Amino acid sequence: MKHWLLIGIFILGYGMLSKGLCQNSIIMTVSGPIPAAQMGKTLIHEHILVDFIGADSISSSRWDKEQVLETVSPYADEIAAFDINTLIECTPAYLGRDPELLLALSKKSGLNILTNTGYYGAVNNKYLPEKAFDLSAKELAAIWIAEWESGIENTGIKPGFIKIGVNSDSLSDMHQKLIRAAGLTHKQTGLTIASHTGPYVPASQQVALLKEIGVHPSAFIWVHAQNESNMENYSRLAHEGAWISLDGIQPSNQVEYLKKLKFLKERGLLDRILISHDGGWYSPGEENGGNFREYTTISREFIPLLLENGFTKADIRQLMVSNPANAFSIGIKFSKND
Repeated sequence: MKHWLLIGIFILGYGMLSKGLCQNSIIMTVSGPIPAAQMGKTLIHEHILVDFIGADSISSSRWDKEQVLETVSPYADEIAAFDINTLIECTPAYLGRDPELLLALSKKSGLNILTNTGYYGAVNNKYLPEKAFDLSAKELAAIWIAEWESGIENTGIKPGFIKIGVNSDSLSDMHQKLIRAAGLTHKQTGLTIASHTGPYVPASQQVALLKEIGVHPSAFIWVHAQNESNMENYSRLAHEGAWISLDGIQPSNQVEYLKKLKFLKERGLLDRILISHDGGWYSPGEENGGNFREYTTISREFIPLLLENGFTKADIRQLMVSNPANAFSIGIKFSKND
């Protein structure tokens, strides 16, 4: 089914966005488009399978889908029991992205699952295909747009967002090309850009480059923003409209995340914040997929901690329901310069 023909009806400009859900907004899952209002509680940055062998050796033959499903399904069932409706799977191409595996898990668990398009340049480009070095930003964007229009690798499964990755220092020429390609892809598809980043400097540089080509910061998710030590920098990019993703919540670091969220709540910025675990990580080649990290700390422990420390049920809904739906709704966000 040509889902993209239907989606064109719903592409919205930034001026129609609000703190609530956009009327008629949609999300693209591995099973097809759904209304954003059906996302429900969402984990915005998780993984099912990740293979660190490198772009020159990666192949889906390195894992058995049925074995992965057997290992991962209990974890998916566990979060469903906590009323989590949607899981956004952030493993990019050439690192173990497997749309068919995600579709099978979605059908088995009942979870909405999103996959992505884009290339991951972090770790000094180890996970970039060779062609990425020679192609222009426009040519890279054409590959990613084709996945949106026709599906990923002959599966017919469409990406729900753009995933790129950059190093934690000032952007290299290669990584500037990646963010420009992501911006061009956004302008054609309305897909949100989630960039593995970390510190403020490369995050701010990416936002600046997007604005140069006419993409509003609200199309950009600053992934792993918890790695920035100066919380005032969260305010700077949040005030521009970017999404601040605090996505490494684990049992051992909840007090640190509580401090960050208190800071942002006091400044009235909870409507620009996303939270998740960065959990999962089935690892091909390791016995039983290695040490798989569960997805329940937020539901089981962190939300009660927030409620004990001045956060309201409305705040929790903002973080877990409204913000993910707004962040991943498909719609072209034009900057004032365009």
